[in-house]
Amino acid sequence: MTLDDVRSAQKTLSGVSRLTALEGSRYLSGLVGAPVHFKCENLQRTGSFKLRGGYVRIAGLSPEERAAGVVAASAGNHAQGVALAASLLGVRSTVFMPEGAPLPKIAATRDYGAEVRLYGQIVDETMRAAKEYAERTGAVFIHPFDHPDIIAGQGTVGLEILEQCPEVRTVVVGIGGGGLAAGIAVAVKALRPDVRVVGVQAEGAAAYPPSLAAGRPVMIDAPVTMADGIKVGRPGDVPFQIIENLVDEVRTVTEDELSGALLLCLERAKLVVEPAGASPVAALLSAPESFEGPVVAVLSGGNVDPLLMQRILRHGMAAAGRYLSLRLRLTDRPGALATLLGVLSTLDANVLDVSHVRTNPRLGLSEAEVELHLETKGPDHCEDVREALRGAGYTVMA
Repeated sequence: MTLDDVRSAQKTLSGVSRLTALEGSRYLSGLVGAPVHFKCENLQRTGSFKLRGGYVRIAGLSPEERAAGVVAASAGNHAQGVALAASLLGVRSTVFMPEGAPLPKIAATRDYGAEVRLYGQIVDETMRAAKEYAERTGAVFIHPFDHPDIIAGQGTVGLEILEQCPEVRTVVVGIGGGGLAAGIAVAVKALRPDVRVVGVQAEGAAAYPPSLAAGRPVMIDAPVTMADGIKVGRPGDVPFQIIENLVDEVRTVTEDELSGALLLCLERAKLVVEPAGASPVAALLSAPESFEGPVVAVLSGGNVDPLLMQRILRHGMAAAGRYLSLRLRLTDRPGALATLLGVLSTLDANVLDVSHVRTNPRLGLSEAEVELHLETKGPDHCEDVREALRGAGYTVMA
């Protein structure tokens, strides 16, 4: 992989992919002590950077290969990128997706022109089915990250970063299989070897740290993370070699940090970002003082299922101390619940949900138990609510 490969890919993508915006973040700039910018690939066509690599890969096929069609396996972003790329190039596409894939992603993939086949519960099973289909039909399998053309296409993000922010000192990018990070590293290090490239993985799906320690790709068992875009159990062979040589550091972030980052993107930047796309923001939030600015954080995608978004936002609010769940006991008499709610109103805590239990073996004859879900203003306010309730004579259980 060379800079020329990435520049060639940029020419191929001319008029196809968007030059996505570079947006400043005043909040993160204040934390880091230097300018922080978002590279908004969540606003790319299909909602992620995946169109870039998919299009370059399919555009490079021979006429005979195009006639045979292409096949891919993905839970969402790669599926949509391949579907649109194939449609733009007049190539028939089949995309295998897990049976539990979010309905909006399935519908979008079909709308972009692919035949969608649902198979398996996890992407590994879906991937095997797609490869078997390729062997059986002669269709070309389009790997999501483990191919030079894919990496070259993703590397165009790095060229754009250098054009839009020539003073950049650090680029932060999420890593799953490694195609995006590898491509960016090839472009950035060739033109600006002084720029630091930092990769970010979800803590529960971090295959790169042990792989880098072993000097070869290592499979991890049962990766678990809400960030399905970077939920990959084994690094790709091609991107691993590049990342090992060119990426300066790979960090991990927790699920709490991911949900907090997604919440920040939505509230402060007004950007809808999926958990994988928010991973660079999570890394910046967890250790802002360790990044040299100006910093560019790549928001790699924005395709998040609305139901998952709802759960993540609530989790993010809880992690930020703005969502409080507690149980307490009170005397079971008329008006007792109304009195409790009156106390909460004076504390400026917004009641989201109330569960009132009056019959339970663990309760005394004159006791009732209430479970509350409250929206608060932060950790200090949560503690103020607990102390005020205790001061009012309530037994707070959690």
